Amino acid sequence: MGKIFIYECKRLLCNKFFFGILLILLFYGRQVLNDITIMGVSHTAPFSAWSFGDYLSRMIPVLWIATLLFLTFFTSPAARRVSVLTDAAPMPPRRYEAVRCCAALAASVLTALVCIAEAAVFYGVYFGRCDIGSLTAPALVTALPAIMFALGSGRFLGQINERLVYIWMAAPLAAAALPLPGAMGIWNGSFFTEYPLLTGSTEPAFAVPAEIAAVQCAFLVCGAVMSVCRFGKK
Repeated sequence: MGKIFIYECKRLLCNKFFFGILLILLFYGRQVLNDITIMGVSHTAPFSAWSFGDYLSRMIPVLWIATLLFLTFFTSPAARRVSVLTDAAPMPPRRYEAVRCCAALAASVLTALVCIAEAAVFYGVYFGRCDIGSLTAPALVTALPAIMFALGSGRFLGQINERLVYIWMAAPLAAAALPLPGAMGIWNGSFFTEYPLLTGSTEPAFAVPAEIAAVQCAFLVCGAVMSVCRFGKK
């Protein structure tokens, strides 16, 4: 299994496609950091957990699309034709799919880490400081559920029809433009821009209300469940 996992990771990471995603991610991240984050969010410091969370929420569409694009390596017509051979291989098909899903998750997490590293470098260059510990909570509550749900839902849709994966790429863009309920404020960024103002403090400590934490956990769990389940007649 280890060799198959490494092979699938190489397929995803060692190609022009992956480096193209990184270039887009770094360019867009630079624009957000220089035009928005540097001003601070809701009167908080640019290097605060709130400003960093706002940055990550703006990066969710790129991370989401990148995760779904990784899945297209496994849901394309060519991959479906190869699945006839993999189903006949000694390794159980479910285990093989799990390995490929883990490879896609690893590639997605690596992409998110590049996004976080770009912000860390930005903070170090402009402010001479970067408290990684304070950035961990916003990263876990913002990026991880989005990546996991994109992976699981994308895999589910890809087993129905590979074209649905491409249509699903527009989901976070729609979420960012819609007036979502407060519990889903992370998906359109309203949580990071509005909640600090409600605390009455100029530099409030980062905290996640129970309803938002519950929604993010739900997305995380749903994504994980859809990632390990096998749908359809394949």
